[in-house]
Amino acid sequence: MPDTKRGIEFHAVTRRDGPPTQATHRHDKSEEKLTPPACSVLSRLLDEPLAGTAPVARFWIMLEQPGPWGRKAVTQSHLDPALGAALEAAAADHGARVALIRRPGPHPDHHRGGARRIWIASTRPNGSWLLGGQVANVGALEFLPWDGLAAGDYDAVREAVPGLEKDTEPLLLVCTNGRRDVCCASFGRPVATAAHERLPGRVWETTHLGGHRFAPTCAVLPHGIVHGRMDADAASHVLDEARDGRLVLAGYRGRSTFEGPGQVAEVAVREATSLTWLDELDVVAVEVADEGHSWRVAIAHTDGRRWQVDVTTRLLEPPRPESCNGPAVQPVSYVADGVVLKSG
Repeated sequence: MPDTKRGIEFHAVTRRDGPPTQATHRHDKSEEKLTPPACSVLSRLLDEPLAGTAPVARFWIMLEQPGPWGRKAVTQSHLDPALGAALEAAAADHGARVALIRRPGPHPDHHRGGARRIWIASTRPNGSWLLGGQVANVGALEFLPWDGLAAGDYDAVREAVPGLEKDTEPLLLVCTNGRRDVCCASFGRPVATAAHERLPGRVWETTHLGGHRFAPTCAVLPHGIVHGRMDADAASHVLDEARDGRLVLAGYRGRSTFEGPGQVAEVAVREATSLTWLDELDVVAVEVADEGHSWRVAIAHTDGRRWQVDVTTRLLEPPRPESCNGPAVQPVSYVADGVVLKSG
């Protein structure tokens, strides 16, 4: 079923030798076959919802690797592949996210070794923290207290990785890994470079934030707030507001602490109430009403108020690629059906 917003229709055109690789673009009654637009351009044209699309991670581990990066950067770069694989496996078991970072600007072809910058962030509302520093032996990360990390144990991490100290300023990470998707490099790198010029030392390129089609994408640590469709001004504004403890709703994909239904419910409450302090809301309960299709989410404010938000899913029309050169698929979108104040 075509999408007709703005007088534009998109249809998948299947090649004989593979998946859909072309799109038909119809405008003002004229029709011609074109190479499909970049996945992020098409997502914008279709007004694809951003809420509920943030990657899920209760804590993040960010390791400096100047370059180059492979498509699966943590295991395909100058980082020891065995260490990368061990970190990714442990992170997957404990609800974490591991990614590489590098300073915006020109990147060397080889990493010459030496100390690397590392940040570890816990994203829980009213319990978020950021540890950062130069670490000479990245192999120490194999001995991270993973259970302690999952519980937000700040002291356990500092004891396990000497050299890390509390960092009170938030970080802005911009996805720029062109090996994974060209949109991230083409649209993300200019944003990272410009934001870095305004806020040097607090903006880093990173390997993957999920959702190529929402590029340029960025995340703010330690809170784990994720935005899409950014430009340099918007990204810098997101970081500036986070430094003051506030959230920017424009382009907000969700907080990585929460699963998709919780992300959408938090966004819905904020949109209904204009609440913008970062840590004033938390997802305190998620009741499954229909497995994979609907949830009842409880959102609590620090002042005692509670809201109930019913969340459902819907398939988006028309099918579109989730990444450049990928097949056309129907993404699943989370939808908040209502926001009800239950107490307070």
